[in-house]
Amino acid sequence: MTGLTVESTARAMADGVRRREISARELLDLHLARIAERNPQLNAIVSLDEERARAAADAADERTASGADLGPLHGLPFAFKDTHDVAGWRTTYGSPLFADHVPDADELVVERIRAAGVVPIGKTNVPEFAAGSHTFNPVFGATLNPVDPTRSAGGSSGGAACALRAGMVPLADGSDMGGSLRNPASFCGVVGLRPSLGRVPSWPTDNLWETTATSGPLARDVGDVALLLSVIAGPDPRVPTALAEPGRSFAPPVAGDLRGLRVALSVDLAGLLEVDAEVSGVVAAAGESLAAGGARVEQAQPDLTEADDTFRTLRAWSFQAGLGPLLAAHPTGIKRSLADNIRAGEHLTGADVARAYAQRTALAERMRRFFETYDVLVLPTAQVPPFPVEQEYPTRINGRPMTTYLDWMRSCYVITVTGCPAISVPAGQTRGGLPVGIQIVAPFGADRRLLEVAAAFEAAAGLV
Repeated sequence: MTGLTVESTARAMADGVRRREISARELLDLHLARIAERNPQLNAIVSLDEERARAAADAADERTASGADLGPLHGLPFAFKDTHDVAGWRTTYGSPLFADHVPDADELVVERIRAAGVVPIGKTNVPEFAAGSHTFNPVFGATLNPVDPTRSAGGSSGGAACALRAGMVPLADGSDMGGSLRNPASFCGVVGLRPSLGRVPSWPTDNLWETTATSGPLARDVGDVALLLSVIAGPDPRVPTALAEPGRSFAPPVAGDLRGLRVALSVDLAGLLEVDAEVSGVVAAAGESLAAGGARVEQAQPDLTEADDTFRTLRAWSFQAGLGPLLAAHPTGIKRSLADNIRAGEHLTGADVARAYAQRTALAERMRRFFETYDVLVLPTAQVPPFPVEQEYPTRINGRPMTTYLDWMRSCYVITVTGCPAISVPAGQTRGGLPVGIQIVAPFGADRRLLEVAAAFEAAAGLV
């Protein structure tokens, strides 16, 4: 066995298996040992099935020995987000109403990851129905932050981000409506990418045309994010909104250059965001790192005034459409904050939804024009550092009240409704050592360019 550890890159692990320097079974055993060490406290991996995982690893080794073509993720242990359907595997969506649910078929993102050769080991924990950027539910409990277990790991892909940072898995899938890939990446000190709309198609779906949510990759560095994106991206004939570029166009290696990059940096989007003072300091320091690397950094931001109403309207509409019948059948079976959001959707009119889509169209056009002047926008990923795990959400920032459980997530969800790709990259930490990420946003469709910029920042900031 080589010097590979659970902290090695997924790229190095996959290469080691391909070269027969380490077997899939040995790689699995390394990760199962780390899971045994850290998961009892952190609660990131759920529905773990070691026996099934070992059988899959043995099958992977047999395929390696046969000389067959190997997928880009061949032999890598993998735990799927517990909101993604995995055939034959318990999938609860974090809800007691689905505590014993076992899907019959893989959804598309799972199908693609399995086809790339992973060794499934279990699922990663989520909030109830992935609602809210703090991972806790009545089925499995809360996921704790791997840097400071008294703090939240974020959400909704909190189990995924925690498992990555703790070395329990080399890669993780997630999904993002209001920040569910980006927020936990910031809280746990890993990298999370929300791709452009249509970059990672979803199937099956109740609504092909509602595109606030998307699947995407999480990893410990930008190169590994690119590796997973290359597997899950690409068109599918069942999804007419899917972008045409094949997934392989995003494959590593990824390298970028900050020289001459036109950066718009905004700590608070001209007062639209209330941002914790320590987070603001990290974002400002990131601007200095970008400038030191040769970027032209200016204080600037697009006008996203309508983004708040747009997101909240479309979110409530989507939740009511998807979960309204379930809430009607089980009025006390869904957590209150989510139930309130579902009920808010009941009162929306056609005019409300039409207004939201008109605003979204205007936001997309405004961003297109903004990116004629700038290459990227840099802002906070999360408005606060990881908060105490006992809280459902931060109720105050800088002493100012957050009236709903969405207010403190605004830095992510106002970007959601622009349709642009956004990546959270570790950028620093608080005085107490808690991770803080910056969010880098690129023009619609410029996912490869965004990865290159993120990789260049990663290198300039000394993160790799």
